[in-house]
Amino acid sequence: MPRLTDERRALEIAQRCGVPDLLARILAGRGVEADGVDPFLNPSLKYGLSDPSTLQDMGRSVERVVRALTNGEKIAVFGDYDVDGATSAALLARYFRALGRDLVVYVPDRLKEGYGPNAPALLALKQDGVGLVLTVDCGTLAFEPLRAAREAELDVIVLDHHQAEPALPESVGLVNPNRLDDQSGLGVLAAVGVVFMFLVALNRDLRKAGWFAQQSVDEPNLLQWLDLVALGTICDVVPLLGINRVLVSQGLKVMARRQNTGLRALAEVASLKTDPGPYHVGFLLGPRVNAGGRVGEAGSGARLLATDDWAEAQALAEKLDRYNQERKTIEAMVLEQALEQASAMGPDSPCLVVSAEGWHPGVVGIVASRLKDRHGVPSIVIGFDNGVGKGSGRSIPGVDLGNAVIAAHQAGVLINGGGHAMAAGLTVAPDRIDDLRMFLGEHLADAVRQNGGQHVRKIDGAVSVAGANGELMALLDQAGPYGAGNSEPTLVIPSAHVAFADEVGTGHVRCTLTDPAGARLKAIAFRARETPVGAALLASDRAPLHVAGKLRWDDWAGGGQVQFQIDDAAPARA
Repeated sequence: MPRLTDERRALEIAQRCGVPDLLARILAGRGVEADGVDPFLNPSLKYGLSDPSTLQDMGRSVERVVRALTNGEKIAVFGDYDVDGATSAALLARYFRALGRDLVVYVPDRLKEGYGPNAPALLALKQDGVGLVLTVDCGTLAFEPLRAAREAELDVIVLDHHQAEPALPESVGLVNPNRLDDQSGLGVLAAVGVVFMFLVALNRDLRKAGWFAQQSVDEPNLLQWLDLVALGTICDVVPLLGINRVLVSQGLKVMARRQNTGLRALAEVASLKTDPGPYHVGFLLGPRVNAGGRVGEAGSGARLLATDDWAEAQALAEKLDRYNQERKTIEAMVLEQALEQASAMGPDSPCLVVSAEGWHPGVVGIVASRLKDRHGVPSIVIGFDNGVGKGSGRSIPGVDLGNAVIAAHQAGVLINGGGHAMAAGLTVAPDRIDDLRMFLGEHLADAVRQNGGQHVRKIDGAVSVAGANGELMALLDQAGPYGAGNSEPTLVIPSAHVAFADEVGTGHVRCTLTDPAGARLKAIAFRARETPVGAALLASDRAPLHVAGKLRWDDWAGGGQVQFQIDDAAPARA
C-alpha cells in the first residue's frame, strides 16, 4: 500500500522547495512539512542541538562532577554491555582522558551479574577509593544497589534513557529524558546521546569556571567523538528524528574519517572499505561491539572504542570478531527452537513469549528481534538457568513494550523488568511464564491490533530497472540517514524480468533484473531460499514479477554501482 496518503503535501513540497517528485513523496510520507524540508535535508548542530540544561537534574549532576574534578576525586563509570552502553562508557573515558583524568570503567558480566548496577560491584568500587560513579545506559530502576551505595557514602549519578517509574532511586542526580517529570522533550535520545548532552553541559560549566585555564588543559572538542554517538544511537534503534537525526548525520561524517582507533580496527576485521552508513553500523560494526557482552568479555567493546593503541585495538577487534562468529552459531540454535514454539502459539497471539532451559542470555534479544520480524508482533525470548529466567523483548512501532514490562513488574508478575518502547529486559520465575504471557497479551492487545500488520509494505514510489541507478541512489541519500522513525524508502519495480537467479551464501538468492529495453540491475533477496519470494525468483518459467525492496549502493562492486535488495515479489498479471 502507498505510504503517502496526502498527495497534496508532496505536491506542495515539490513546488515550494524545488525538490524532485520522488524525494517530495518520501519526505511527505514521513510527515515532513514544506517549512521543515531544509532542516530535515540539512541537519545542523548549530540549529538542532537543544540546551542540555532542560534535562532534569542536569545542573546538580554537572556541579557534582566539577567538584570531583576540582578535588581530584577518583571517578568511575558503570556501563552496560551493549553498544549503547559501550559507546557511552568510551565517550566518557575519552573526555576525561582529554582532561588528564583517567576514569575507572566497570562493565558487569552478563552471566554473573546481570544488567545494571549491583551492590557488590558498587561497594567494591568504593573500597578501591572511588568517590563518584556515573552509571550509563542503566540505573533508572536500580533502587536497592543505589541505596547501598548511598549508605556506603558513594555518590552516584545516573545517565540513562530507559523508562522510569514514578519513584526514583536515591542518587546525586538522575539525568534521563524519560523520567516522568522531565520536560526536555528529548525522550528519543539513546543513552550515548544523554551522555553527549551531559558533556556539553559539563564542558560549558568548566569553561565558565575557568577550569581549563587553571589546569592548563585544552578544552576538548566534543564534535570529534560524534562517531561514538552515531554508533550507539543507530544500534540502540531509537528514532532517527529531531536531535538524533542531527547527531547521527554529523557522527557518520566523523566516522568516515576513521580517526577512532578502535572503530578503524573494527572496520578492518569487518572488511568495511566504504564510508559507513546506518546499514554498515547496524549490521557490521554494531554486532561485533555487542559480541563481547553477549558471549565473551563484557568490557571488550568499551575498551576497543576507548583505546588509542593500534596493537590493542587490533587484538580486541579480532577477538570481538571471533565472539561474533560464536554468537551466530548459538543464535541459530536458539532461533530454530524459538520458531517452533512460536509457531505452536497460533497466528492471533498479540505477544509471543517463548522460553527454554539453557538458552544463552547473550542471544535472546537477537532471537526476539527475529521472531518480531517474522510474526509482526512484540516478542520476548527467555532463557532459564538455575531456576531463574532472563529474557529480552523487541516490539513493533506504536507498541510500548517497556511500559508493559514495567507494569508486569509492578503487578508482581516479574522479579525485575524495564526498558523502553521498542526493547525491554526482564527476570522471571519459571512458574510465572503463563502469567506473563497472559498479562502482556491483555496489556498489549489493543495496541497490537492498531499498529500490527508489519507484513503490509508501505510503498514510497515506483521505479524502472533503468531508473534504479546511482543518480537515484544519490537522491535517496538526501533524505537519510535512515533508521527507526525514518524508514528506508521502499520502491517497487513493476513487471521486472528475472534474467538470472541462483542461491548464494546461507540461503540468499541473487539475481539480475531486466526490462524490455535491455536495462539490467543486480538484485539480492537475503535469507529467501526457503520462502515464496525465493521460489518466485528461482522459478524456471521466468515470468515477470513486481518486486518491492530497497535500492542500495553495492559495496562489493564499487564505482558508484547500485543493487536492489528484494523484500517481496508478486506475479505481474496481464
